[in-house]
Amino acid sequence: MATRELRPYQREAIDAVHDHWREWNREMLVMATGTGKTYTAKCIIEDRLSNGSVLFMAHRDELIEQARATFGNAGKVKGPETDIRPITVGSVQTLVNRPRYEGFKTLVIDEAHHAVSESYQKVMALYPDAKVLGLTATPDRKGLGNVFEGIAYEYGLRDAVKDGYLSKIVARTIPIDIDLTNVKTRVGDFEVTGLVEALEPYLPEIAKSMVEHAMDRKTVVFLPLVRMAQEFAEMLRSYGFDAREVDGQSADRKETLEWFSHAGKSSVICNAMLLTEGYDCPDVDCVVVLRPTKVRSLYAQMVGRGTRLAPNKKDCLILDFLWLSTRHDLCRPASLITANDEDAERVSEKAVEEELELFDALADVEEQRRNALAEAIRANAKRKARLVDPLTFFVDVNEVAALDYVETFPWERESATEKQIRLIEGAGINADGMTKGRASKVIDAIFRRRDAGLATPKQMRMLEQKGFQNVGLWTFAQASDMMGRLAKNRWRVPYNINPATFVPT
Repeated sequence: MATRELRPYQREAIDAVHDHWREWNREMLVMATGTGKTYTAKCIIEDRLSNGSVLFMAHRDELIEQARATFGNAGKVKGPETDIRPITVGSVQTLVNRPRYEGFKTLVIDEAHHAVSESYQKVMALYPDAKVLGLTATPDRKGLGNVFEGIAYEYGLRDAVKDGYLSKIVARTIPIDIDLTNVKTRVGDFEVTGLVEALEPYLPEIAKSMVEHAMDRKTVVFLPLVRMAQEFAEMLRSYGFDAREVDGQSADRKETLEWFSHAGKSSVICNAMLLTEGYDCPDVDCVVVLRPTKVRSLYAQMVGRGTRLAPNKKDCLILDFLWLSTRHDLCRPASLITANDEDAERVSEKAVEEELELFDALADVEEQRRNALAEAIRANAKRKARLVDPLTFFVDVNEVAALDYVETFPWERESATEKQIRLIEGAGINADGMTKGRASKVIDAIFRRRDAGLATPKQMRMLEQKGFQNVGLWTFAQASDMMGRLAKNRWRVPYNINPATFVPT
């Protein structure tokens, strides 16, 4: 085991992966950019060495070298180089054209949302008996159910910011209407040439807006093409920024990145998607996404360049725009922490008026949705129902994210087990027609509440039938106390208590 002190969530992640591997072979580990995914993987890998050698796969030079720096004495398979060691880091582009190497009992895939591609599939097929771990920050779940069997552990951006391990995120929507309605889609995302045509007329106006909002910050700008990145860097210099462009063919690429790592406020680095993965510059405190996308993992990678902590850094500002699109699947700042497109859109609308702390703004929007759902449920409630409907349970306990849950992996779509049903219905929740995945979400919520000492579903149901409000926020002790008072009063509400306004102390 590695000697560096691990954070609590990293320890939980390591234990969860090993636990899941006892039952399944292909698992995912989801951790937000900047929370130490690679170091956590190092600990898991070192624990697995007693079973055989480990192959760590990536698709970009930066990721390969970053991993080797973390692992220390690691081998390398890339291009003409073949250096096999107990831990070997390999380029998938090279490995797909190589024969099977003996001894690899564990495969780790960096940026695992790429694992649906044919090259990764071919390499994995060479090692059918190996345990597989996919690492990613924000997975686009589409297609991953055909590659992996589940998610062993997830520590998202929202949790990392709340726990103080990543920078607070502020969103500002700039009122520039950029029309994407005629931009075609290719392979699930906007076609680059169309984006250039749609975006180019607005570059001067965008540069002016950056003078107002980003002059006192250190900024990374993402654009669709190298030519546009070069053009925009030159434009920003004319507005007083210290701006440079970097791309995969830049002769001074290393020097430019070194300059930016030591640059201060008013510095900008423009790139055409070069810096989405494997690039770290913690004091970046502004990200401008001028490469609109429908792919959450790509959007998260771009914004992730600004979410790390650094001395004297108060937050990370995301400059967004009024992208005009015929669809609601365009990623916005709130898309980082919610799968609900309508919630993300509402946050974007609010951010036009002012800079918003992203999580506070989303919490307000989610609360509005939860209240609307709660009102609809109350209007249609069957008050005499023996068991609580799962939707009602999630609304009552403020598990808004669970409302947007979609089964991804094959096992999640299977019918709930008898054990799951007994546990759920024993807690007072209706399990009719429930899938394994949905049942897991309900059970997780039940145990989280139990561990936190909060009211049980049965207590909540009884108190809600008596007219008490927001009982999902009550503690177990507060609910027990009120239940005792009701029982002493022959299950009638005492005359001196108004359930609609009562707040426990």
